[in-house]
Amino acid sequence: MAELEKTGLMEGEDGVVRCSWPGALPDYLHYHDNEWGRPVTDDRRLFEKICLEGFQSGLSWLTILRKRENFREAFCGFDFDEVARFGDADVERLVGNAGIIRHRGKIVSTINNARRAQDLVKEAGSLAAFFWSFEPTAEERPATMDYATLRANPTTPVSIRISKELKKRGWSFVGPTTVYAFMQAMGLVNDHIEGCACRAGIEKLRANLKRPG
Repeated sequence: MAELEKTGLMEGEDGVVRCSWPGALPDYLHYHDNEWGRPVTDDRRLFEKICLEGFQSGLSWLTILRKRENFREAFCGFDFDEVARFGDADVERLVGNAGIIRHRGKIVSTINNARRAQDLVKEAGSLAAFFWSFEPTAEERPATMDYATLRANPTTPVSIRISKELKKRGWSFVGPTTVYAFMQAMGLVNDHIEGCACRAGIEKLRANLKRPG
């Protein structure tokens, strides 16, 4: 698998040029090709991702990805109405679950955020309506998404704004870097590097997307 030096791209064994971050790992490549950057407007998936990004803090996304099905089972498929009903016994159960990240603070945060998600749905109509209302304009985006730009911007003014709005509403583990990773994954921005085979398809999906409102 040949990496295109200093571009953040690589050519896979299948001859396809992609962002280099998945390496040659099949599960990571599948995530890159079929999920990352594709626009999401489903509330449960949005809630799942913002929580899993919180669990990732201090770890790699690959670690979380490989435990994702365990997380889904542990947190009722990230149905936030169900998770909002969790109590102390559930916290202890989850702390003892070796299939997930057994970080008490992050587990408690997920339950808290489920309750805050319920509040946000009452306020904005849906999580999707809230998050997509912050979609960056063309003027707020780089003219070209190259490797240097991607590496230089772990946060953006928009991710900082979203983080502040969530924290104001009582959410936790939603710092600007976590929020920007969420934005990248959920398609609020297209950060596949210019030259990646996935970029054009995602631009088309974004162009045809009916924004929630």
